[in-house]
Amino acid sequence: MSLNFAGLRADCGDDLQAVIEALPEATALITADGAIAFANGAWAERLGPARRLPKSDGGLFAAFLQARRGGAGEGSLRCGGVEHRASIRVVGPTRFLVRLAAAPIATEPAASPPDVSDPIRVSGLDPFVAASPFGAALIEGPDPFTGPIVAANGALSAIAGPAALAGANLADLLTPACRARVSASHAAGRPGPFEVALAGPGEKTAHLYLARAGERWAAYLLDVTEQKAMQIQLAQRNKMEAIGQLAGGVAHDFNNLLSAIRLRVDELHLRHSLGDPSYDALAEIRDTVVRAANLVRQLLTFARKSTVQRESLDLGEVLGNFDVLLSRMLREDVRLETHYGPNLPLVRADQAQLQNAVMNLVVNARDAAVANGGGQVWLSAARVSEGAARALGYVGPAMGEMALIEVSDDGAGIAPAAMAHIFEPFFTTKGLGEGTGLGLATVYGIVKQSEGWIVALSPPGEGATFRIFLPVHVPPPAVEPPPGPRSVRAAARDLSGVGRILFVEDEAQVRGIAARLLRARGYEVIEAADGEEALALAERHAGTIDLMISDVVMPGLDGPALLKAARPFLGEAPVMFISGYAEAEFSDLLEGERGVSFLAKPLDIMSLAERVKQHLRTP
Repeated sequence: MSLNFAGLRADCGDDLQAVIEALPEATALITADGAIAFANGAWAERLGPARRLPKSDGGLFAAFLQARRGGAGEGSLRCGGVEHRASIRVVGPTRFLVRLAAAPIATEPAASPPDVSDPIRVSGLDPFVAASPFGAALIEGPDPFTGPIVAANGALSAIAGPAALAGANLADLLTPACRARVSASHAAGRPGPFEVALAGPGEKTAHLYLARAGERWAAYLLDVTEQKAMQIQLAQRNKMEAIGQLAGGVAHDFNNLLSAIRLRVDELHLRHSLGDPSYDALAEIRDTVVRAANLVRQLLTFARKSTVQRESLDLGEVLGNFDVLLSRMLREDVRLETHYGPNLPLVRADQAQLQNAVMNLVVNARDAAVANGGGQVWLSAARVSEGAARALGYVGPAMGEMALIEVSDDGAGIAPAAMAHIFEPFFTTKGLGEGTGLGLATVYGIVKQSEGWIVALSPPGEGATFRIFLPVHVPPPAVEPPPGPRSVRAAARDLSGVGRILFVEDEAQVRGIAARLLRARGYEVIEAADGEEALALAERHAGTIDLMISDVVMPGLDGPALLKAARPFLGEAPVMFISGYAEAEFSDLLEGERGVSFLAKPLDIMSLAERVKQHLRTP
């Protein structure tokens, strides 16, 4: 009499049932969870009408794993004190064919049925626990940390190392600090799970679950090393994003202040010619403002809000042309060794920004090498596959082939405590007055703004290595534009410095000084403190405005929204946006607009006046 369970019929077709029934040896179709889907008469005679495989010492389920990896699995099955040799083959994604040898291996007196109220049998591990991918152990005694392990599955050794053997105890598998912490937490009645650091190789992290099993303890160990690393990376990324937003906001406000100072200095400079006692002092103030503007630009770069001009670059050509300058930046006792692999790819980045990133890394490597008494810096570049990139530390999204830039040194390396902070602005390990702490923050921003990834590695005693991964750029095929009539903008009413300008800026000092300097050059300037006021002025002067200059970020109606609302009143008049943020931050809001340009803050009168003159000149 064959066994066919109605609830499992979907797992076994009629043809397969017929084949199994025709086999002379005891044969059954088993699902992945140990349920018997169908069994022939020989099976029923030898093992009875059970709906599931009987529990064993785990050998049979190890054979299931062997069969899943390919080929046939060989094991034994014990039932009613009789041990049967079993052969297992895979017949589907979740089904196995189990065939028993013709004669049993040995016969023993029937054992008493196990206590089904105990999740783990006194004689050993549950067979499915024994073959599970998480670590499991049965521990003798009242204390799960000091009692001996009397049974453990194979996964426990794979996770916790070779120390996880019968006779050892759970405390031996944990680091000393973790052992004391978790033992105290468990003694205090905290239920867990407990996050533990394993003492075995690889610095693994696991979650430990403890449960009573009669007079014993059941311990389960789940490897969460990769998940923990991802959580740390996500937390670090979120922190860097928050710092970037703060840095970008501070830099935006500083740009407005610097614009006011720079414009005022330019105004005073025009009144004091060379030889005037105030001329040199004003020049020093202007130079200081320029240095401050560069510092703000670094903050914006870290925040990925700086103005960039991304273009298709030959990586080998960019680095090759930069070699001489890099060599001059190093001391005489520091040697730069470069190696650029063949077939370097194209990348899409801002050339000046990319060179700035490499320069910052080389300068840091030089300082680290000198501080450690060394004198070697390496710079290399190559085209790498995604697999090779991941082997080198890349953990970002899939990008296919990548461009790799690597800078390393023979210095003392970076302390583990500092490694988590090296890309934060104003964090530095250098002495007082030796750096602003913005070098690596700037590199981080440049790489991210180029859609790349940066990795820092510092094995103990082996110096530091920084790797920049950039996506390979494949330029689209050139398409010749169809011939057509050339569009000509209507000429401004006066090309020699006369025209009506609507100047929109919420920072009163910037607006007032810039308007006064433009008026001094012959322009009529209408000032607006925000977008709503500018819209009302544009409507009042409809058709007579030659140029609108507007800040981008303003309370209420911002620059792009103002342009869309005021365009019917501006006609074909050009528009120039001024902002400390990158043009890419708002360019998508200007899709379909025409005659729009951008001028980065902080403003200076020469750049502003030249750009205004260009806009009010006939093409």
